[in-house]
Amino acid sequence: MNMRDLEAFLAVVETGSIVGASARLHLTQPGVSRRIQTLEGLLGVALLDRQSKPLKPTAAGREAYEHGRRMLRALDDLRTGLSPDGAVRGEFRLGITPYLSEVAMTAPLDRLRGAFPDLTLCITTGWPEQLLEQLRRGEIDVAAFCLPSELDPPHGVEGYSFDLQPLFVVAARTSALMSPATLKDLSRLPWIINQDGCGFRSALRRRFEQEHLPLRVGVEALSSDLRLSLVARGVGITLATEAAIEGSPLHKKLKIVNVCDFKPKVRVWLVHRSPAGRLMKPIGCLGDALKAELETPHSEPTTKGPAPSIKSRRS
Repeated sequence: MNMRDLEAFLAVVETGSIVGASARLHLTQPGVSRRIQTLEGLLGVALLDRQSKPLKPTAAGREAYEHGRRMLRALDDLRTGLSPDGAVRGEFRLGITPYLSEVAMTAPLDRLRGAFPDLTLCITTGWPEQLLEQLRRGEIDVAAFCLPSELDPPHGVEGYSFDLQPLFVVAARTSALMSPATLKDLSRLPWIINQDGCGFRSALRRRFEQEHLPLRVGVEALSSDLRLSLVARGVGITLATEAAIEGSPLHKKLKIVNVCDFKPKVRVWLVHRSPAGRLMKPIGCLGDALKAELETPHSEPTTKGPAPSIKSRRS
């Protein structure tokens, strides 16, 4: 089997098109098509559903993708093990949630790039369920996300979890919402929150369902800066971490509302499939740097909380 044919097939699956694969591999579109046809001829099955837009693998193609990704990873591990300088090379495909990409990943990624300059970082964003599915399919190597405190990632992944991060209800400083408030008080107000799939929204929805209270979503907004800006203008209320609140240029126009029957927390996870092979050291480096970033104290802290500690988790 020609590994270049396999690389072409994987690129089409991951980009969803011949055009995307040709751009990634710096090949002509006919060249990519010929490589996939050659691979299909060798295996004796159709690997792509050519009627779908974007292109999707057939059932046989999905199985071939899983095996192919493992083969390329094993080849990368071999190259790393035989490298005279011991450098870790190849792709490091990281999936992160929007919140972490905004507030906690810049310094850890700088540290990772400094320690492993020969790695090519490929970063995507998504919600936890999406990232875990991509991890299961072998489309990414590592996922970093937040989950409500009572939830764990599914079995079959390995990695790090960090101590609980408290979430705070945030309102405009001019809001008439009194502190302390109750969950019932909050149910009367519009929420400015992420789309379904966000760990923050999951924690909020679960708590409201437990109390049989309505959750009024006024605005769905992806960026934490945008959400806090809308809150500062009195559009509604939101959930945010201390780091996001204190880092906002509008923090003087915001206030944290103490809610006596609602103390939401999320846990940060950094997970990967086992075995990690050549990526074990880079994953450990990223985990240590993320731990340090989450432990960094903020000036003028609003609320004291436990310092995060890192611990391994195997399933």
